[in-house]
Amino acid sequence: MTKELHGKKVTVHFNPDNVDVVVAKGDNLLQAAIAAGIRLHASCGGAGTCGTCKVVIEKGEVETIRTARISDSEYARGVRQACQTRILTDLTLKIPAESRIERAIVAREGKNVSAALATGWRFKPPFTKYYVELPPPTLTDNASDLSRLLRGLKQQHGLRNLGVDVEILKTLPKILRSSKWKVTVSIVTTAARDISRDWRRLLVFNVEPGDTRERHYSLAFDIGTTTVCGQLLDLNQGKIIAESIEFNGQIPYGQDVITRITQAEKPGGLKKLQNAVVATVNKVIDNLLAESKVKRKDIGHIMLAGNTTMTQIILGIDPRYLRRAPYTPAANFFPPREARALAIRVRKGVLMFAAPAVSSYVGGDIVSGVVGTGVYQRDKLIFSLDIGTNGEIVIGNSEWLVTASCSAGPAFEGGGIRHGIVATDGAIEDFDIDNKTYEPKIGVIGKSKPKGICGSGLINTIARLLEADVITQNGKFHHSLPTKRVRPGEDGYEYVLAWAPETQIGRDIVITEIDIENLIRAKAAMYAGCQTLSKSAGVSCAAFDQVIIAGAFGSHLNIRSAITIGLLPELPEDRFIFVGNGSLLGARLVSFSTDLLDDTRRIAAMMTNIELSDSADFMDAYTAAMFLPHTHAEVFPEVTRRLSQRQKNIKQ
Repeated sequence: MTKELHGKKVTVHFNPDNVDVVVAKGDNLLQAAIAAGIRLHASCGGAGTCGTCKVVIEKGEVETIRTARISDSEYARGVRQACQTRILTDLTLKIPAESRIERAIVAREGKNVSAALATGWRFKPPFTKYYVELPPPTLTDNASDLSRLLRGLKQQHGLRNLGVDVEILKTLPKILRSSKWKVTVSIVTTAARDISRDWRRLLVFNVEPGDTRERHYSLAFDIGTTTVCGQLLDLNQGKIIAESIEFNGQIPYGQDVITRITQAEKPGGLKKLQNAVVATVNKVIDNLLAESKVKRKDIGHIMLAGNTTMTQIILGIDPRYLRRAPYTPAANFFPPREARALAIRVRKGVLMFAAPAVSSYVGGDIVSGVVGTGVYQRDKLIFSLDIGTNGEIVIGNSEWLVTASCSAGPAFEGGGIRHGIVATDGAIEDFDIDNKTYEPKIGVIGKSKPKGICGSGLINTIARLLEADVITQNGKFHHSLPTKRVRPGEDGYEYVLAWAPETQIGRDIVITEIDIENLIRAKAAMYAGCQTLSKSAGVSCAAFDQVIIAGAFGSHLNIRSAITIGLLPELPEDRFIFVGNGSLLGARLVSFSTDLLDDTRRIAAMMTNIELSDSADFMDAYTAAMFLPHTHAEVFPEVTRRLSQRQKNIKQ
């Protein structure tokens, strides 16, 4: 499989994926990997400070800036940081398992993430540029400037029945004459009010002097509750040329959508929240432009996906009724807005499109993820899960789709945990324990001293503590173990992951019984949501042919650990696939294809939403799931057998 980039001068071959990408000499290796679909860890955003994007150069020459993250022995073995490396010749390189976002599945099973992507779509961006050369007016041909322009578009490009943004008339006469009647016209596919087959409408929204078709860029955004992720897209090449992520500036107003909605109801609250997220979007845009050297005026289109609350807030729409029965959003399909009217720093006339929502708690991020991963195209039964503060679930295939949202709380992102932090440098993400001495072995993001534990680390830790019989199946510590690691603390008993001198924070890092209880609540909500939705659709969790896990947290999830604690259904591990940020994936693909833009509206209209908050089945399933892995052992037979055998071996 080969993907081509601008330049076509050197070829980079990625092992073990067996993927080639053609790039220009001097291109950044991390960006080449992203363009090739190779998802490397880059916790610091490519600044070179985290050391998570390491690769091994097997053949070829590179130019690299060496940082303290690469040891002498590693450097001698050809290890380099992709974000600090420029490509000079044809390359063959290896992506180590620890550098891969999807390492929990890819490294063991050889799965390729592309297997979970939408297929069969044409590369035909909804934002397009057309170059026209027009005859100047004469006494015998003195048609208006606009009529002349529209006639040229029809004759030279076959474009008919075009809408026109009236704002372009203010500058059109001057631009046409100063450019000697040679101009580039920007046209965007917009939408009518309904979702019928003929909903498309082409709108002329910008005219530039000369031929600017080479400078043809778009922005794709995932507006998340915790983070805002953005990509700068080259619409000529169909590739990502820059990527950035920032924490959502709304976080000081609350960690979840409910607290954000409450804040929005206060005097001036909605405007504060809107300003905060717009400021974050602008910061991401600044990062993308600085990295890519693209000029702001050359961005012509914005596509965003977010949950319903985030979408309404960024558009300045009061979200208060999203959390009040009967839980109705202001709209499911949002008309495009001029981005500058929202204080987003792009040139005048750029339209911002938002992915449609299904309900108050199933938003455009889920619709975008369903389209991007191609769930709606599959014949097999798919279970799609986006794990975060809110867990969004989709079950179905090409014939039907049902969806639901459940509030899992912030535990998966480090919230509500004594030493919980987001997945960043210094976060404990892996854990093992000696079954006899009860001494831990921890894995830390960035290979530095730990400063906390992230969501994936919390799951791994509790799974191993359960397997080692350090905690009971109701999440309580055994008090009589021969180790100083288990001790009484402020919140009941706790286990010491790292002593104070071993940490960045100068304090013992611990897992408490309250931490475990918070995780059990979060995993119980997710699993109960899966069971309830499956029951409503008349299927069982065991019937899933494939499980697609989306979300930044999901990308770092250890499947075995997640099954052990009862977060995910007990299925063969080769049925699980990671897709990273599914919302951003869909926003990007929609920016590349009007076919997929059509599909977002069609899929949102066909998805059936199940409200879990009013479901007696959900509450029963939730109560049963408040156990490790589950109150009903028959639901997790292999985990139950493994725990029983391991604990028997420990006692012997």
